[in-house]
Amino acid sequence: MMNSRFKTAGLAVLLALFCAQAGAQILSGDALKKVIPSTYFFAGQSAAVQTRNSVALKSAGGHFVLAGLVDTSGYSTAIQEKYQGFFITETKLTFDGATLDPGEYGFGFKGGKFLVMNVASTDLLSVTTVSDEQLKHAVPLKLEKDGEGYRLYAGKNYVGFKAE
Repeated sequence: MMNSRFKTAGLAVLLALFCAQAGAQILSGDALKKVIPSTYFFAGQSAAVQTRNSVALKSAGGHFVLAGLVDTSGYSTAIQEKYQGFFITETKLTFDGATLDPGEYGFGFKGGKFLVMNVASTDLLSVTTVSDEQLKHAVPLKLEKDGEGYRLYAGKNYVGFKAE
């Protein structure tokens, strides 16, 4: 009886260690579809989300970072110039020294910058992007692991960030 309790406790510890070491993961397929919203509210309107152009990260702590492009055709030209998609984070992120608290935001890549706005379209964060000329197959939106952090790509331009 006592031996089986130790085995059960040992298995629980091993499982906890495995889960902690499993770390963060970039979601794809059905796991991605389960967390990406179908519409997103920004600047007084709801827009359809392009699921095929969406990305998600599940941190080692179980928190999500989601981003996706949206149909901006109903927005004013001024908003369309800087708003391309939604950005949702359940954990604090750092972008080249700038921090972004958990929340729901709009984002865009414009003029060599990655812009983040609150849902009222007020600018909150602006970070210089990097061009990756070695990238062979540019896609509208992509997320890749980069050492201790991640790269969010829009075409060949990306911004690096780290999740806490």
